[in-house]
Amino acid sequence: MRIPEALAQKRPFLSLEFFPPKKREDWPDFLQTAQKLAELKPLFVSVTYGAGGSSQDKTLDLCRQLIETCGFTVMPHLTSVLASQEKIDRFLEAISVMGIENVLALRGDRPVGNTAPDAELFRNFPHASDLIRHIRVFNPNLGIGAAAFPEGHAESLSFSADIAVMRDKFECGAHFGITQLFFDNRSYFDYVERLHEQGVTAPVVPGILPVRSLASLRFTLKFCNARVPGQLVNDLLDAEEKKGPEAAFEVGIAHARKQIQELLDRGAPGVHLYTLNRADMCARLVEGLL
Repeated sequence: MRIPEALAQKRPFLSLEFFPPKKREDWPDFLQTAQKLAELKPLFVSVTYGAGGSSQDKTLDLCRQLIETCGFTVMPHLTSVLASQEKIDRFLEAISVMGIENVLALRGDRPVGNTAPDAELFRNFPHASDLIRHIRVFNPNLGIGAAAFPEGHAESLSFSADIAVMRDKFECGAHFGITQLFFDNRSYFDYVERLHEQGVTAPVVPGILPVRSLASLRFTLKFCNARVPGQLVNDLLDAEEKKGPEAAFEVGIAHARKQIQELLDRGAPGVHLYTLNRADMCARLVEGLL
C-alpha cells in the first residue's frame, strides 16, 4: 500500500516508529512487541537505522520480518549522510524487491564523534530535497515521506528559512511529512498554517512521544530542540520529587493523550507514535482515542 493514497482518504489514523534492537538475541522479544502493537491497527510503521547507515542491513531484515509476522505496511528510513549514490540505489532496489512501496527520505544526523565537514558527510546529497529528487527519478512509484520540524530544525538559521526548506522537500517530490516530536500543539498548528501560506497542502503527520521521566526528557532534548511548556515541567518536577519517576511517567502519558485528542479534534490527519519499541506505553497513549 502506498501511504499517499491511504492519507488521501482523510481518516484519522495511527502510525508507529520502530528501531532495530542492537542485539540479535533481542529480536524475538521485539517481534512479540510488534505483534502486540499490530492490535492497534496502525496505518503504517516506519523503521529507523543508525547514523551513516550503520544498521541499514538490520533495517531491511527487520522490515521483512515485520511484513511477514505482522502484515504491516512498512516504511524504512533512508538517510544521505555518508551515502554514495550506489549505496542509495542498492537500498532502493532492495526495498522494491521486498514489495515495499514507501520510504522516509532524510538528510540524517552527524554520526556521534564524527568531525568531518558537511561537504564530506553529505557530499552526494547535501540536502534531504536532493535525496527526494533522486528517489523520484529512480522509482517514481514510491511514496515518499519527509521529516518536518514544527519548531524549526536545530541547524536552521531562522524559522522562515526552515519553512522554505520544507516547501522545497515537497516541490522535489515528497508526498507527506512526519514531524519531530513536540510537546505544545500550538507549534504544530502554527507550522501547518505557515506551510499553507507557502502553498503546501500535503499532509503533515504530528509525531508524539510522551515524557517518561525528567532524565528521559533531558536526554531527548539533547537530540532535538523541542520546547517544553512550563506547566508540564512543573507537573513533572512535582510528581517526581513527591512520588518518583513512575509518577512523572503518568504525568507524561496524560499530557501526550491530551495532545493526541486535540490534534485529532482539530483536524490533524493522524498521529505518529515514537514507540521506543514499547507496546504498553503505546496502548495507553491511544486507548479510547482512535
